[in-house]
Amino acid sequence: MGLPRILAINPGSTSTKIAYFEGDRECWRDTQRYDIDVLKNFSNIIEQEGFRLEEIKRALRAHGTKLEDIDAFVGRGGLLHPIPAGTYRINDLMLEEMRACKYGVHASNLGAILAHRLAKEAGGKPCFIVDPVVVDELCDEARISGFPEIERKSIFHALNQKATARRVAKELGKKYEELRLVVAHLGGGISVGAHLYGKVVDVNNALDGEGPFSPERSGTLPAGQLVNYCYSGKVTLDEMLKKLVGQGGMVAHLGTNDVREVEKRIAAGDKKAELVYNAMAYQVAKAIAEYSAVLSGQVDAIVITGSIAYSDRFVDLVTRRVSFIAPIFVYPGEDEMLALAQGALRVLTGEEEAKEYAY
Repeated sequence: MGLPRILAINPGSTSTKIAYFEGDRECWRDTQRYDIDVLKNFSNIIEQEGFRLEEIKRALRAHGTKLEDIDAFVGRGGLLHPIPAGTYRINDLMLEEMRACKYGVHASNLGAILAHRLAKEAGGKPCFIVDPVVVDELCDEARISGFPEIERKSIFHALNQKATARRVAKELGKKYEELRLVVAHLGGGISVGAHLYGKVVDVNNALDGEGPFSPERSGTLPAGQLVNYCYSGKVTLDEMLKKLVGQGGMVAHLGTNDVREVEKRIAAGDKKAELVYNAMAYQVAKAIAEYSAVLSGQVDAIVITGSIAYSDRFVDLVTRRVSFIAPIFVYPGEDEMLALAQGALRVLTGEEEAKEYAY
């Protein structure tokens, strides 16, 4: 018997990425981008299920891949109640909550739905999700804020953080569960997590913009000034939320969320661009040091990943401040498709047992 054949599915707001794997070797990939005018025909993201399903089938035909020849399907996990990390079988409760958007509306909710539909049509093949953003392994102390009505939440780039943590473990010749790591995912949002023996025991809530400011998020703000601004009459609730996530951070200062564009401005002598850029790196370095303290300073490695990790300039600004803590590993990008396939593969090969989504 050959290596398991896996189809990974990663829906975005205006696109769906699919990739076909034999084991963990990617054979082909297809990114379907949808016209906004077409998507306007659907009142919500879940109504796009049938449309996206047919587009995936079209791509399979174009690549000469038969649905019935695929051994397993894996979708990007969406918004569920907090769960431990791992690979989860897609079950009826999960599908019900995804379709109802019980915990929030997001394109990733379609990942499980589409994977399940395809698996069923392929003859009832296994289908999974892997490390969704709601992975919650926080230690008790990490949940407590100084405001009893507000508990800190774990919402972060779990899929990529976990995948890169396993990658560095392999490089070090150890198991992920044996290591103490700080992993910084640097993208449109930034999350920095303390990984203690296979669990992310503390991490900033990247969805709400907590932590370092990023290309699109405001980061943690001075509480008093924030409250005063919210009650100033200058902004509505919706406007304020957008200032925190989507219109905050670098884009608020410089009008762009593209680090490459900011680097061009710096090269042209733009001092404001340089200051904001340096400040973002400064805050990332502070966060890495902060989460090193969670591990009592006993850090086996610092891992830097995400799209901004392609920037040697930015990575250098961060590493020069934190290199005293531990060796640094840089894995640019976020290969979510491979991470999804590897999660399914661990279950199919018996390395890991699939979890069941339940209360």
